[in-house]
Amino acid sequence: MDLKNIVPWGRCFEEYQKMFSLTDSDLQKSILGCGDGPASFNAELTARGGNIISIDPVYQFDTASLRSRIAEVYDEIMPQMEENKDQYIWDSIPSVPALGKTRTNAMTRFIKGYDEGKQSGRYMNESLPKLSFSDDQFDLALCSHYLFLYSEHVSLNEHIASIKELCRVAREVRIYPLLALNGEVSPHLQQVIRVLGESGLTPSLKNVDYQFQRGATQMLVIKRKN
Repeated sequence: MDLKNIVPWGRCFEEYQKMFSLTDSDLQKSILGCGDGPASFNAELTARGGNIISIDPVYQFDTASLRSRIAEVYDEIMPQMEENKDQYIWDSIPSVPALGKTRTNAMTRFIKGYDEGKQSGRYMNESLPKLSFSDDQFDLALCSHYLFLYSEHVSLNEHIASIKELCRVAREVRIYPLLALNGEVSPHLQQVIRVLGESGLTPSLKNVDYQFQRGATQMLVIKRKN
């Protein structure tokens, strides 16, 4: 993996809460964060006494490399956000400068505890569709801004294999958003739902109290059939 091809862009604890409709009870569960990158959710939940492991192939890099790449990406993304701001809902985040501050705060908090988190096993260099964890190791798996969002880069079969793997290691899986990068519902979504249902799983669409990417108002929840 070439770090220059990675776009680290981190979200905060409050965004995760809303994206995945996380209740106080959910936050007490053992959680797997998939594709968390430089989000501060792990650091903030850990500080609250939570039990979480985050996975991302970007965790193969050291702190200095990630800090440098985050700075580069910030300078690349912010002008694009200004240019395409009509594709987003400026409600909880009121402006492009406010977005920059929110993302900077989240990624700074991530970087501050990154070394300690790697040493303690909270940040692991793993990637779908094959994970090293045991069956049912987690109560809840959260996949943020990877599956469905990158539908042009991740095939239908890779989506299915990845979600089945998440369902192997976690009793419940939540995925957000369900829109691709072009702002349209992922072309894989309905086929994924059909195949998962035929595989003994129960997928369902749930509304969430969060919308930043315009139209991204639902998550996919997958549970096992009783």
